[in-house]
Amino acid sequence: MKETREVDVQAETEPRKETEVDASDTRRRVRRRGVEEPPPGASPTPRLPWWANPRVGLVVVIAALVALFSSARPAFLDVDLTLVPLQRDISVFVVVGLAQLAVLSLGHMNLAVGRMAALSAFAAGLAYDRFDAPLVVGLVVALVVGAAIGAVAGAIITATGVNSFVVTLALDFGLLGVVALLYDRFAGGVAFSTRPPGMDELRSDTFFDYCIGPVCGPPVPLLLPFALVALVLVGLFFGRSRNGREVLMTGASLRAARLSGIPVGRRVVTAHALSGLLAGLAGFMLAMTNGAFSASIGDSFLLPSFLAPVLGGTLLAGGAVSALGTALGATLTSVIQKGLNLLQFEADALQIFIGVVLLVALSLDRVRQVLAERRGVRA
Repeated sequence: MKETREVDVQAETEPRKETEVDASDTRRRVRRRGVEEPPPGASPTPRLPWWANPRVGLVVVIAALVALFSSARPAFLDVDLTLVPLQRDISVFVVVGLAQLAVLSLGHMNLAVGRMAALSAFAAGLAYDRFDAPLVVGLVVALVVGAAIGAVAGAIITATGVNSFVVTLALDFGLLGVVALLYDRFAGGVAFSTRPPGMDELRSDTFFDYCIGPVCGPPVPLLLPFALVALVLVGLFFGRSRNGREVLMTGASLRAARLSGIPVGRRVVTAHALSGLLAGLAGFMLAMTNGAFSASIGDSFLLPSFLAPVLGGTLLAGGAVSALGTALGATLTSVIQKGLNLLQFEADALQIFIGVVLLVALSLDRVRQVLAERRGVRA
Protein backbone atom coordinates (compact mmCIF):
# COMPACT_ATOMS: atom_id res chain seq x y z
CA MET A 1 0.00 0.00 0.00
CA LYS A 2 2.77 2.40 0.89
CA GLU A 3 4.57 1.81 -2.41
CA THR A 4 1.34 2.24 -4.36
CA ARG A 5 0.63 5.55 -2.61
CA GLU A 6 4.12 6.86 -3.33
CA VAL A 7 3.72 6.01 -7.01
CA ASP A 8 0.36 7.80 -7.11
CA VAL A 9 1.78 10.90 -5.47
CA GLN A 10 4.66 10.91 -7.90
CA ALA A 11 2.25 10.56 -10.82
CA GLU A 12 0.28 13.48 -9.51
CA THR A 13 3.27 15.75 -9.00
CA GLU A 14 5.21 15.11 -12.20
CA PRO A 15 2.65 16.67 -14.59
CA ARG A 16 2.46 19.71 -12.29
CA LYS A 17 6.24 20.18 -12.47
CA GLU A 18 6.11 19.97 -16.22
CA THR A 19 3.35 22.55 -16.29
CA GLU A 20 5.29 24.88 -14.03
CA VAL A 21 8.33 24.61 -16.28
CA ASP A 22 6.24 25.35 -19.34
CA ALA A 23 4.68 28.37 -17.67
CA SER A 24 8.02 29.75 -16.58
CA ASP A 25 9.41 29.25 -20.09
CA THR A 26 6.42 31.07 -21.51
CA ARG A 27 6.92 33.95 -19.10
CA ARG A 28 10.58 34.20 -20.08
CA ARG A 29 9.68 34.26 -23.76
CA VAL A 30 7.07 36.94 -23.15
CA ARG A 31 9.56 39.04 -21.21
CA ARG A 32 12.14 38.71 -23.98
CA ARG A 33 9.61 39.90 -26.54
CA GLY A 34 8.50 42.75 -24.33
CA VAL A 35 4.85 41.70 -24.53
CA GLU A 36 2.51 41.33 -21.61
CA GLU A 37 -0.01 38.52 -21.98
CA PRO A 38 -2.93 37.97 -19.66
CA PRO A 39 -2.99 34.74 -17.65
CA PRO A 40 -4.94 31.79 -19.10
CA GLY A 41 -8.67 32.22 -18.70
CA ALA A 42 -8.45 35.94 -17.94
CA SER A 43 -10.83 38.25 -19.78
CA PRO A 44 -9.32 40.93 -22.04
CA THR A 45 -8.82 44.39 -20.58
CA PRO A 46 -12.09 46.33 -20.94
CA ARG A 47 -12.20 49.66 -22.67
CA LEU A 48 -13.92 52.86 -21.69
CA PRO A 49 -17.38 53.37 -23.23
CA TRP A 50 -17.39 55.45 -26.39
CA TRP A 51 -19.02 58.41 -24.69
CA ALA A 52 -16.15 58.58 -22.15
CA ASN A 53 -13.48 58.66 -24.86
CA PRO A 54 -11.71 62.05 -24.72
CA ARG A 55 -11.52 62.21 -28.53
CA VAL A 56 -15.31 62.06 -28.82
CA GLY A 57 -15.65 64.82 -26.26
CA LEU A 58 -13.19 66.99 -28.22
CA VAL A 59 -15.20 66.61 -31.42
CA VAL A 60 -18.38 67.66 -29.61
CA VAL A 61 -16.68 70.67 -27.99
CA ILE A 62 -15.11 71.79 -31.28
CA ALA A 63 -18.46 71.58 -33.07
CA ALA A 64 -20.16 73.53 -30.27
CA LEU A 65 -17.49 76.26 -30.31
CA VAL A 66 -17.67 76.59 -34.10
CA ALA A 67 -21.44 77.03 -33.86
CA LEU A 68 -21.06 79.53 -31.00
CA PHE A 69 -18.39 81.67 -32.66
CA SER A 70 -20.06 81.64 -36.07
CA SER A 71 -23.37 82.77 -34.56
CA ALA A 72 -21.66 85.51 -32.53
CA ARG A 73 -19.39 86.58 -35.41
CA PRO A 74 -20.48 85.44 -38.91
CA ALA A 75 -16.99 86.40 -40.07
CA PHE A 76 -15.77 83.20 -38.36
CA LEU A 77 -16.98 81.30 -41.45
CA ASP A 78 -15.32 83.69 -43.90
CA VAL A 79 -12.96 81.67 -46.09
CA ASP A 80 -10.14 84.17 -46.65
CA LEU A 81 -10.36 85.93 -43.28
CA THR A 82 -10.73 82.93 -40.98
CA LEU A 83 -10.99 79.42 -42.38
CA VAL A 84 -7.80 79.28 -44.48
CA PRO A 85 -5.60 81.01 -41.85
CA LEU A 86 -7.18 78.78 -39.20
CA GLN A 87 -6.11 75.69 -41.12
CA ARG A 88 -2.55 77.02 -41.29
CA ASP A 89 -2.52 77.62 -37.53
CA ILE A 90 -3.91 74.15 -36.88
CA SER A 91 -1.25 72.60 -39.13
CA VAL A 92 1.57 74.24 -37.17
CA PHE A 93 0.08 73.44 -33.76
CA VAL A 94 -0.55 69.80 -34.71
CA VAL A 95 3.16 69.36 -35.47
CA VAL A 96 4.11 71.23 -32.27
CA GLY A 97 1.81 68.97 -30.26
CA LEU A 98 3.33 65.89 -31.87
CA ALA A 99 6.79 67.17 -30.90
CA GLN A 100 5.73 67.26 -27.26
CA LEU A 101 3.86 63.95 -27.57
CA ALA A 102 7.09 62.22 -28.61
CA VAL A 103 8.66 62.82 -25.19
CA LEU A 104 5.43 62.61 -23.20
CA SER A 105 5.36 58.99 -24.33
CA LEU A 106 8.28 58.50 -21.91
CA GLY A 107 6.78 60.64 -19.19
CA HIS A 108 9.34 63.33 -20.09
CA MET A 109 8.92 66.99 -21.05
CA ASN A 110 10.55 69.13 -23.71
CA LEU A 111 10.57 72.73 -22.50
CA ALA A 112 12.94 73.71 -25.31
CA VAL A 113 10.55 72.84 -28.12
CA GLY A 114 10.22 76.50 -29.15
CA ARG A 115 13.97 77.16 -29.19
CA MET A 116 14.59 73.98 -31.16
CA ALA A 117 12.13 75.29 -33.73
CA ALA A 118 13.85 78.69 -33.75
CA LEU A 119 17.34 77.27 -34.29
CA SER A 120 16.08 74.89 -36.98
CA ALA A 121 14.36 77.77 -38.78
CA PHE A 122 17.57 79.80 -38.53
CA ALA A 123 19.52 76.97 -40.16
CA ALA A 124 17.03 76.81 -43.02
CA GLY A 125 17.08 80.60 -43.43
CA LEU A 126 20.88 80.60 -43.47
CA ALA A 127 20.90 77.92 -46.16
CA TYR A 128 18.59 80.05 -48.30
CA ASP A 129 20.42 83.33 -47.65
CA ARG A 130 24.05 82.24 -47.99
CA PHE A 131 23.91 79.21 -50.26
CA ASP A 132 20.80 79.86 -52.41
CA ALA A 133 19.51 76.43 -51.43
CA PRO A 134 16.25 75.14 -52.94
CA LEU A 135 13.16 75.12 -50.76
CA VAL A 136 13.29 71.38 -50.05
CA VAL A 137 16.96 71.55 -49.02
CA GLY A 138 16.13 74.14 -46.37
CA LEU A 139 13.40 71.86 -45.08
CA VAL A 140 15.83 68.95 -44.81
CA VAL A 141 18.36 71.18 -43.01
CA ALA A 142 15.70 72.25 -40.49
CA LEU A 143 14.74 68.63 -39.83
CA VAL A 144 18.34 67.49 -39.36
CA VAL A 145 19.21 70.36 -37.01
CA GLY A 146 16.09 69.79 -34.93
CA ALA A 147 16.70 66.04 -34.68
CA ALA A 148 20.33 66.62 -33.71
CA ILE A 149 19.42 69.01 -30.88
CA GLY A 150 16.78 66.59 -29.61
CA ALA A 151 19.22 63.68 -29.72
CA VAL A 152 21.73 65.71 -27.69
CA ALA A 153 19.06 66.42 -25.08
CA GLY A 154 18.16 62.73 -24.90
CA ALA A 155 21.80 61.71 -24.62
CA ILE A 156 22.36 64.13 -21.74
CA ILE A 157 19.30 62.80 -19.92
CA THR A 158 20.46 59.22 -20.43
CA ALA A 159 24.08 59.84 -19.43
CA THR A 160 23.42 61.99 -16.37
CA GLY A 161 20.08 60.70 -15.14
CA VAL A 162 18.94 64.30 -14.64
CA ASN A 163 15.22 64.91 -15.03
CA SER A 164 14.12 65.95 -18.51
CA PHE A 165 12.44 69.05 -17.05
CA VAL A 166 15.79 70.36 -15.82
CA VAL A 167 17.76 69.41 -18.93
CA THR A 168 15.32 70.90 -21.45
CA LEU A 169 14.79 74.01 -19.31
CA ALA A 170 18.55 74.64 -19.27
CA LEU A 171 18.66 73.87 -23.00
CA ASP A 172 15.88 76.38 -23.61
CA PHE A 173 17.81 79.18 -21.91
CA GLY A 174 21.00 78.23 -23.71
CA LEU A 175 19.37 78.11 -27.14
CA LEU A 176 17.66 81.43 -26.50
CA GLY A 177 21.06 83.12 -26.30
CA VAL A 178 22.49 81.09 -29.18
CA VAL A 179 19.64 82.03 -31.52
CA ALA A 180 19.96 85.72 -30.67
CA LEU A 181 23.73 85.68 -31.24
CA LEU A 182 23.39 83.84 -34.55
CA TYR A 183 20.84 86.29 -35.93
CA ASP A 184 23.03 89.19 -34.84
CA ARG A 185 26.04 87.62 -36.55
CA PHE A 186 24.47 86.48 -39.82
CA ALA A 187 21.34 88.60 -40.26
CA GLY A 188 22.17 91.85 -38.50
CA GLY A 189 19.70 91.13 -35.71
CA VAL A 190 16.72 90.99 -38.07
CA ALA A 191 15.04 88.31 -40.16
CA PHE A 192 16.69 86.87 -43.26
CA SER A 193 15.65 88.83 -46.32
CA THR A 194 16.13 86.04 -48.85
CA ARG A 195 12.94 84.29 -49.96
CA PRO A 196 13.63 81.04 -51.83
CA PRO A 197 11.59 80.19 -54.93
CA GLY A 198 8.34 78.53 -53.92
CA MET A 199 8.12 80.13 -50.47
CA ASP A 200 5.38 82.61 -51.42
CA GLU A 201 3.36 79.89 -53.11
CA LEU A 202 3.70 77.57 -50.12
CA ARG A 203 2.58 80.39 -47.85
CA SER A 204 -0.45 81.66 -49.73
CA ASP A 205 -1.62 79.07 -52.28
CA THR A 206 -4.35 76.54 -51.61
CA PHE A 207 -5.71 73.37 -53.11
CA PHE A 208 -8.97 73.43 -55.02
CA ASP A 209 -12.27 73.52 -53.19
CA TYR A 210 -13.76 70.17 -52.26
CA CYS A 211 -17.39 69.18 -51.96
CA ILE A 212 -19.22 66.35 -50.21
CA GLY A 213 -22.61 66.25 -51.88
CA PRO A 214 -24.18 69.72 -51.82
CA VAL A 215 -21.81 70.93 -49.06
CA CYS A 216 -18.51 72.46 -50.16
CA GLY A 217 -15.56 73.04 -47.88
CA PRO A 218 -13.01 75.86 -47.84
CA PRO A 219 -9.76 75.72 -49.83
CA VAL A 220 -6.96 73.72 -48.22
CA PRO A 221 -3.62 75.51 -47.68
CA LEU A 222 -0.49 73.84 -48.98
CA LEU A 223 0.94 73.53 -45.46
CA LEU A 224 -1.83 71.21 -44.28
CA PRO A 225 -0.37 68.07 -45.99
CA PHE A 226 2.85 68.59 -43.99
CA ALA A 227 0.86 68.17 -40.77
CA LEU A 228 -1.12 65.23 -42.12
CA VAL A 229 2.03 63.37 -43.16
CA ALA A 230 3.62 64.01 -39.76
CA LEU A 231 0.42 62.86 -38.02
CA VAL A 232 0.25 59.60 -39.97
CA LEU A 233 3.95 58.81 -39.55
CA VAL A 234 3.92 59.47 -35.80
CA GLY A 235 0.78 57.35 -35.42
CA LEU A 236 2.40 54.50 -37.33
CA PHE A 237 5.63 54.84 -35.33
CA PHE A 238 3.94 54.41 -31.97
CA GLY A 239 1.23 52.04 -33.15
CA ARG A 240 3.02 49.73 -35.58
CA SER A 241 6.78 49.90 -35.22
CA ARG A 242 8.82 47.94 -32.70
CA ASN A 243 10.84 50.98 -31.65
CA GLY A 244 7.68 52.97 -31.00
CA ARG A 245 6.17 50.23 -28.85
CA GLU A 246 9.42 49.95 -26.91
CA VAL A 247 9.36 53.71 -26.28
CA LEU A 248 5.84 53.37 -24.88
CA MET A 249 6.88 50.42 -22.71
CA THR A 250 9.79 52.48 -21.39
CA GLY A 251 7.36 55.24 -20.48
CA ALA A 252 4.93 52.82 -18.85
CA SER A 253 7.55 51.15 -16.64
CA LEU A 254 11.26 51.86 -16.86
CA ARG A 255 12.17 48.88 -14.69
CA ALA A 256 10.00 46.46 -16.65
CA ALA A 257 11.46 47.73 -19.92
CA ARG A 258 14.99 47.09 -18.68
CA LEU A 259 14.08 43.61 -17.47
CA SER A 260 12.54 42.92 -20.89
CA GLY A 261 15.85 43.66 -22.59
CA ILE A 262 14.78 46.96 -24.15
CA PRO A 263 17.71 49.37 -24.77
CA VAL A 264 16.20 52.09 -22.60
CA GLY A 265 18.93 54.66 -23.24
CA ARG A 266 18.61 54.41 -27.00
CA ARG A 267 14.83 54.68 -26.82
CA VAL A 268 15.12 57.86 -24.75
CA VAL A 269 17.44 59.34 -27.36
CA THR A 270 15.08 58.20 -30.13
CA ALA A 271 12.06 59.88 -28.54
CA HIS A 272 13.88 63.17 -27.95
CA ALA A 273 15.37 63.13 -31.46
CA LEU A 274 11.87 62.65 -32.87
CA SER A 275 10.66 65.54 -30.73
CA GLY A 276 13.45 67.78 -32.06
CA LEU A 277 12.77 66.73 -35.66
CA LEU A 278 9.08 67.62 -35.33
CA ALA A 279 9.99 70.90 -33.63
CA GLY A 280 12.22 71.69 -36.59
CA LEU A 281 9.35 70.95 -38.97
CA ALA A 282 7.05 73.21 -36.95
CA GLY A 283 9.63 76.01 -37.07
CA PHE A 284 9.95 75.67 -40.84
CA MET A 285 6.16 75.70 -41.26
CA LEU A 286 5.75 78.78 -39.07
CA ALA A 287 8.48 80.57 -41.06
CA MET A 288 6.57 79.74 -44.24
CA THR A 289 3.35 81.05 -42.66
CA ASN A 290 4.99 84.29 -41.47
CA GLY A 291 6.95 84.74 -44.68
CA ALA A 292 10.24 85.27 -42.82
CA PHE A 293 12.90 83.44 -40.81
CA SER A 294 13.24 85.40 -37.56
CA ALA A 295 14.44 84.87 -33.99
CA SER A 296 10.85 85.10 -32.67
CA ILE A 297 9.83 81.78 -34.25
CA GLY A 298 8.74 79.33 -31.59
CA ASP A 299 8.12 81.91 -28.85
CA SER A 300 4.48 80.82 -28.53
CA PHE A 301 5.02 77.07 -28.93
CA LEU A 302 5.38 75.89 -25.32
CA LEU A 303 1.79 76.16 -24.09
CA PRO A 304 0.11 74.74 -27.25
CA SER A 305 2.65 71.91 -27.30
CA PHE A 306 1.24 70.63 -24.00
CA LEU A 307 -2.39 71.55 -24.63
CA ALA A 308 -2.76 69.56 -27.85
CA PRO A 309 -1.58 66.11 -26.63
CA VAL A 310 -2.96 66.38 -23.10
CA LEU A 311 -6.39 67.44 -24.33
CA GLY A 312 -6.22 64.56 -26.80
CA GLY A 313 -5.69 61.89 -24.14
CA THR A 314 -1.89 61.52 -23.94
CA LEU A 315 -0.88 60.71 -20.37
CA LEU A 316 1.68 62.95 -18.70
CA ALA A 317 2.96 59.90 -16.82
CA GLY A 318 3.96 58.24 -20.11
CA GLY A 319 3.07 54.94 -21.73
CA ALA A 320 -0.01 56.11 -23.66
CA VAL A 321 -0.27 58.53 -26.58
CA SER A 322 -2.88 59.55 -29.12
CA ALA A 323 -1.81 61.16 -32.40
CA LEU A 324 -5.42 61.69 -33.49
CA GLY A 325 -6.28 63.16 -30.11
CA THR A 326 -3.32 65.55 -30.47
CA ALA A 327 -4.71 66.78 -33.79
CA LEU A 328 -8.11 67.34 -32.18
CA GLY A 329 -6.52 69.12 -29.22
CA ALA A 330 -4.59 71.42 -31.56
CA THR A 331 -7.79 72.11 -33.49
CA LEU A 332 -9.63 73.01 -30.29
CA THR A 333 -6.84 75.35 -29.18
CA SER A 334 -6.71 77.11 -32.55
CA VAL A 335 -10.50 77.46 -32.74
CA ILE A 336 -10.57 79.04 -29.27
CA GLN A 337 -7.79 81.49 -30.12
CA LYS A 338 -9.30 82.47 -33.47
CA GLY A 339 -12.80 82.82 -32.04
CA LEU A 340 -11.71 84.95 -29.08
CA ASN A 341 -9.63 87.13 -31.40
CA LEU A 342 -12.70 87.76 -33.55
CA LEU A 343 -14.64 88.60 -30.39
CA GLN A 344 -11.92 91.19 -29.73
CA PHE A 345 -10.59 89.70 -26.53
CA GLU A 346 -7.47 91.42 -25.29
CA ALA A 347 -4.21 89.50 -25.50
CA ASP A 348 -3.86 89.26 -21.71
CA ALA A 349 -7.38 87.94 -21.30
CA LEU A 350 -6.75 85.43 -24.07
CA GLN A 351 -3.64 84.12 -22.31
CA ILE A 352 -5.57 83.76 -19.05
CA PHE A 353 -8.31 81.82 -20.81
CA ILE A 354 -5.81 79.47 -22.51
CA GLY A 355 -4.08 78.93 -19.14
CA VAL A 356 -7.40 77.96 -17.57
CA VAL A 357 -8.00 75.50 -20.41
CA LEU A 358 -4.60 73.91 -19.75
CA LEU A 359 -5.33 73.65 -16.01
CA VAL A 360 -8.66 71.98 -16.72
CA ALA A 361 -6.98 69.64 -19.21
CA LEU A 362 -4.34 68.60 -16.69
CA SER A 363 -7.01 68.00 -14.04
CA LEU A 364 -9.03 65.86 -16.43
CA ASP A 365 -5.89 63.95 -17.35
CA ARG A 366 -5.32 63.08 -13.70
CA VAL A 367 -8.97 62.13 -13.17
CA ARG A 368 -8.89 59.93 -16.27
CA GLN A 369 -5.73 58.22 -15.07
CA VAL A 370 -7.16 57.53 -11.60
CA LEU A 371 -10.40 56.16 -13.02
CA ALA A 372 -8.47 53.92 -15.41
CA GLU A 373 -6.40 52.55 -12.54
CA ARG A 374 -9.45 51.88 -10.37
CA ARG A 375 -11.56 50.30 -13.07
CA GLY A 376 -8.72 48.56 -14.93
CA VAL A 377 -9.82 49.92 -18.28
CA ARG A 378 -8.01 51.38 -21.25
CA ALA A 379 -8.86 54.81 -22.63
